Order: sequence, then C-alpha cells, then structure tokens
Amino acid sequence: MDDLVLYSAGERDSTLLAAPIGQILVAHGFVSAGDLERGLAFQKRFGGRIGAVLVRIGALSESNLLLALSEQLGLPVLGSGDLPPDPAPVLAAMQRSGHLPEWWLDQEAIVWVNAADGTVCCVARDPLSSSLAEAVELAFGAQPVQWWLVPTQELDRMLDTVEQALRQERHNVLDEVSHLRHLAEEAPVVELVSNTLSQALGERASDIHVEPEERRFRIRYRIDGVLHTRLNQPRERYDAVGSRIKLLAGMDIAERRLPQDGRTTQRINGQQVDIRVSALPGTWGESLVLRLLPKERQQLHLEALGMAPDHRGSFSAAITEPNGILLVTGPTGSGKSTTLYAALEAINDGKKKIITAEDPVEYDIVGINQVQVHAEIGYSFARALRSILRQDPDIIMIGEIRDPETAQIAVQSSLTGHLVFSTLHTNDAISAFTRLVDMGVEPFLIAASLRMVIAQRLVRRLCARCAADTEPPSDQILAELQPTIAPEALDRARWRRSIGCTECQDTGYRGRVGIYEMVEVVEPLQEAILHRLPVHEVVEIARSAGVRSLRQDGLVKAAAGVTSVDEVMRVTGLKIAD
Repeated sequence: MDDLVLYSAGERDSTLLAAPIGQILVAHGFVSAGDLERGLAFQKRFGGRIGAVLVRIGALSESNLLLALSEQLGLPVLGSGDLPPDPAPVLAAMQRSGHLPEWWLDQEAIVWVNAADGTVCCVARDPLSSSLAEAVELAFGAQPVQWWLVPTQELDRMLDTVEQALRQERHNVLDEVSHLRHLAEEAPVVELVSNTLSQALGERASDIHVEPEERRFRIRYRIDGVLHTRLNQPRERYDAVGSRIKLLAGMDIAERRLPQDGRTTQRINGQQVDIRVSALPGTWGESLVLRLLPKERQQLHLEALGMAPDHRGSFSAAITEPNGILLVTGPTGSGKSTTLYAALEAINDGKKKIITAEDPVEYDIVGINQVQVHAEIGYSFARALRSILRQDPDIIMIGEIRDPETAQIAVQSSLTGHLVFSTLHTNDAISAFTRLVDMGVEPFLIAASLRMVIAQRLVRRLCARCAADTEPPSDQILAELQPTIAPEALDRARWRRSIGCTECQDTGYRGRVGIYEMVEVVEPLQEAILHRLPVHEVVEIARSAGVRSLRQDGLVKAAAGVTSVDEVMRVTGLKIAD
C-alpha cells in the first residue's frame, strides 16, 4: 500500500524536522535494521515510499506503519469501524463544498465529512498530490481541515459505499431529468408556455412571474410596474411548466437547489424578444421570473421620458457638458437605464467615442460600443472601466456604481476630461452625495466632478379612453404643490381619476411616465458638499434653488391630467411634507 501521509498544506514544512519514518520504525522494534536495509535497497531500485515498500515486502504490518506515521506527523489514527457506515454524511459534505467533482473519489481517493464545530475531517490515499492540495484549498477556503490516518481497507470500504450511493443518485437524477424533459415537451405544456409569453407581450408586460405554492402555482404579469394575476393552475402541472421554461432558457432542469440564470430569444407575436430567466429555489419549488426585452423598439427621445420643459432643458445641457459625472438614482425598475439610453441616443452624433459597461446589456444602440460585464468571472464594472479608459473614449456609461473602486475610477475619469453617466441606488437625489462619501470618495472630488444628480420614479399614465375629471385634492396636497407651480397654471389644472375599461384591462392606466427630482450641482451645493452639511440642510439649499421633489413633480403631472393624485401618492408615499 501507499503511505497514508495525511496533513494539511501548512503542516508539511514542519514535518521536515521530524525523525525519518525508518528511524521511528526501528526504534519501536516494528522492523529490524536488516529489514530496513533491504527495504531501502528495494526502494532505490523500484521507487516508492519506504513505509509502503516495507509493507509490500512483508517486513511491516500496516497497523504498525500507521502508528509510526501518527508519531511522526502528530495525527490521530482511525480504527476499524470509525468511519461512518452510512455514506450520507460524506455525500452531504461533498454537496456543501461545491468545488470538488465526484470523479475525485476515483482519482484522489479522498473522503471528507463536516464536524459539528465546522472542521472538515479528511482522509485520502495520497494527500501529497499537488492537485489535491489545490482542490482542498479551493473547496474549503478558511475552514479548518483536520487530517486523519486510516487503514487502507477502511478507506476502500468507504470509497466503495460512497461510489455506490453516487451511482444510484446519478441513475435517479437521469431518470428524473428524462421524465421532466418528456413532460416539458408535451403539447399542452408547450402551448401553455407559448400562450403565456404571447399574452404577456400583448398586454405590454415587462416581467412574468411563475410562483409555485403548496397546492397551486400562479402566473402573474408586471404591467406598468404593478403585478396582475393572470392564471392559477394545480401544483402538479408546475414541474412540467417550470422545466419547459428552463429548457428554453438553456438552464439545468435537474438543478433545483441553487439559483440559476438563463436567457433565450423567441419570436413572439411577430417580433424578436430577448427573455432573461431567473430561478430562485423556494419552499414549494423554484420561483421563475422572466424579463421580456423586445429587440424591436422605437428610438428613445428625451421628449418621450415625460420630463417637464424646465427639466428637459437642464438635462439636455448637462448631457452636453465636456466632462463631469451625471448620476441617475432610484430603485430597480424606476427607469434609470431608459433615461441614460435616451441621453446617449440624444448625443450620439458620430463625432464622439461612446462606450458603455452594462450588466446586462438590455438594448443595442447603433454607433455605441457596449460592453457586458461578468462579475462571476471577475470582470466587474471597475475592471471594465479601467479597460475602457484605454480605448480613448469621450463619453462613458457605467451601468451602476456598486463599490468604492468603481466610484473612485468614475470620479478620476470625469476629472481627466471624460463625461461619465451612471446609476446609483438611493431614495432621492441629495442622498447620492452621502452615498459617494460613504464609498470613500473625498467631498472635494464629489463637488468638483458631479454635474447633476437625478432621482426618478415611474408613475402610470391615466388611460386616455376612460379617465374622468375629479375634484381637486386636499388643501395639504395643494399646499405642497403651490411652491413649484404658477398660480395661473394651478387655476387651469385638470385633475382626473382612473376608471377602467377594456382598453386598459380595467386598471384605469395605460403606459408610464417618469417623475423627476433634478439637482444641478451649483456653487451653493458644492459648498454644502465640501463642508459635509447634514442631508436636511442640503435639501433646504436645493429647494431654495428651485429643485422640485419627486412628489411635487408628480403632482405637477397630476395637475396636467397625465396621471392621478392617488398614483403619485402610491409611488412616492403618503407622508405630507411639513
């Protein structure tokens, strides 16, 4: 047999100071000096480790060799029956590690289990293998690893038991996958998924949610930012429907324990649609969300965003600056990317080099170099941005500033003559200053580089067919609106409310429009940033400069009959400003 020299990578150097294994064997009388000489001669001719050679020529028993190795390395010896008879703990440990594939059982003959204190207990036939050391380091990271010595027959018994369990598991998985694939290709399932996609696109849905529950699963569409239930089905049909969707998106239908992402392109209702699919394991099965991204779309214009004339003028001026940073803030789904795409198309005159770094690239823009980042392989926004700067760009769009490194590079890029567009997750425009400071950007750099910060949300447009006139809102709401609208405009206000008809699927709304808080970083705000004034003081400075809040801009649109007061309050919150 081979020596079971088992210890972690950090212990190997210290063992060089231990007594040679041959000396220990002779000192304990496990072998004679003559047998050791014969073993060394055999080793010189045929190779191998001296302990294994002595066992092979019959001069030493395996049990005595393990005792000597235990003394040399300071590692305990597992006796007969100490390894778990049930392979379940080993299989569970293999699943938790996630990095060591099953074929390592055959190649490296390694078995490990997780102890209650978090220690990984390992035994292997040849742990001195460099590939084994690298794999263990990758799989277990900072977890402590305890190596044990074990008789060969015990290791072989456990390896055989685990291999049989894996073989049965693979057989079961293959049977299950074959069954799911068969279900997913049945005509009723194919028709249900196709009809769901067609109906969702026809109703202008941005997302489809397929959600399993204990006794049923439901399909919901997100239309104009609000979820609407469209179908309830028995839970028994979910596995077939879910498998059909995962097959279309190129996902592993056998994997239902880990989150997955996939994508596909389908022709639906006569147009090409990119579909991004996310699977998230839950209590009753995987929740599937399908993002629908039609490839054929009209060119975005600033006028289509719904900005008021003063906002559009300020925004148009900001996006034509020669350098600086323009940030768009808001939660996921608030239209930030659409605003930046419209800005890029507005300034894309063919005379400037424009490069974007996005995750994901949602729409292709002719004449612009678009880069897809892949965080899972280390190609982050920061790394992409460093590469982009070597491409001699004039204008850079970063999909999102997520970390201090990206923030620092964006600021430095703006200070070296580049115009930088990006997004940030904050609730309002003023909070962007604090967020950047929290990321480690110095206030003087923020004040010098930022040109404009926009916070935005999307409110639903009233259905033009069924909306009805209504009474003006409460005095509190009118008082909040008055500072931002001329008295004569308020007198001409046309307040309307939602009704519902077949045109809008009885929602009372059709389509969405943006509401904005647009903050130009002028000198008073630069001073406030430099002196790190509290947020509420910065807000007062912005308001005195004429900046409308999100709700005030929404109420302006409600006064124009574009949306309803109820919709503005739903999106911006019910609290009335003091």
